[in-house]
Amino acid sequence: MHSEQNTVQQQALLGLGQALVKQGYRFVTATPLTHERVNARAENSQARDLAGVFGWSRPFAAPLLGDELLELLRAGGALQEEGSLHASAVRWSSLGDNLFVHSRYPTVQTDAVFFGPDTYRFVRAIDAWLGTPSATQVTRAVDICCGAGPGALCIAQARPSAEVLAVDINPRALQFTRINAALAKLTNVEAHYSDLLKNVDGEFDLIVANPPYMLDAESRAYRNGGGELGAGLSEAIVEAALPRLAPGGSLLLYTGVAMTAAGDPFLAYVKRTLGDQSLAWRYEEVDPDVFGEELLKPGYEQVERIAAVVLTVTRTAG
Repeated sequence: MHSEQNTVQQQALLGLGQALVKQGYRFVTATPLTHERVNARAENSQARDLAGVFGWSRPFAAPLLGDELLELLRAGGALQEEGSLHASAVRWSSLGDNLFVHSRYPTVQTDAVFFGPDTYRFVRAIDAWLGTPSATQVTRAVDICCGAGPGALCIAQARPSAEVLAVDINPRALQFTRINAALAKLTNVEAHYSDLLKNVDGEFDLIVANPPYMLDAESRAYRNGGGELGAGLSEAIVEAALPRLAPGGSLLLYTGVAMTAAGDPFLAYVKRTLGDQSLAWRYEEVDPDVFGEELLKPGYEQVERIAAVVLTVTRTAG
């Protein structure tokens, strides 16, 4: 019964996404701090348009949506009450020509599915890699910690004949990935529960990941990177992915690094770990300063900045 209910809700949310596409809805998602500041303006206390409802997560009066969208939101299990007003439990964000459903602001739930500026940088990195000579033979790929599925969908659209897996430990992330793949009319994406690559078999030509990398006192899965200064999950992905690369296969890891006066601890880890001569790697700092507000929180006292980096590792074909 629970599975049937999930299917009904997924179909309703898919219908909602299709309706929003027809209405030309678009929304670019900013950082949580920007979101907080914009919503704090007096004139933004209530939604006045679709972007206010489904992008900014503002409360709204029922007539704003109309009967069709309101019913799809209700059938999707995503209609919330806020006093005399309503609110959407999901957000819809644009990335290229695609629309993605993910969790509402603020993402306080333990199973929240995050989408934001990191997502745009992650997909841009994948797009850039797919344009390189190494990317010609991608027949099997996997997106670890897939979230709403943007990495998997990017690969699937660029390589329509490839088998693309999207894996996560969060059932809500897998639900949203399936909706987003269906909305994009992709048939070569499969969403599976997996702790890293433990629950999927075989080798991959491309492994991508955009894992959580923050220290999070509440240990929320979408934020908490674990380990020292949030690097635990990124390191675990490197160690899980390397043995699963096919000859000529690549890992593309987009993550954040807490930089200290001593330098870049993740780069130091990479240098220690990637000594195998059959591996070629490249490390790039793509944004020197992201989520600076986190530095006010416990655990970051010795951190000078959080940088976004991309690690690409390729197993030589010989």
